[in-house]
Amino acid sequence: MSNLSRIETLKSYAELEPENPFNWYALALEFRNNDPQEALQYFNKLLIDYKVYLPTYYHAASLCAELNLIEEAKKIYEDGIALAKVQQNSHALGELQNSYQNFLIDQDLF
Repeated sequence: MSNLSRIETLKSYAELEPENPFNWYALALEFRNNDPQEALQYFNKLLIDYKVYLPTYYHAASLCAELNLIEEAKKIYEDGIALAKVQQNSHALGELQNSYQNFLIDQDLF
């Protein structure tokens, strides 16, 4: 299946089930490499409308860092770490903390 047909399929899922955050998340990931600005729009939608959807935080923060949106990336990492603690998700917490530490080092924010 081509990228374009996957995108069209995912968009139809999002239209059929707009309350399901996974549909928006999948769209964001699909756009991640080819259209980062479009991916960012979907990640922002998730961060606003589905604040408790934990998988968003790692990828959204990483994308912001790549786009040199440093303050946004920092906030998203910090919010994701806090949410992972609340949700008691040790796996996501470890991934977010590790990625955040690498981000801080890369940006000389330590």
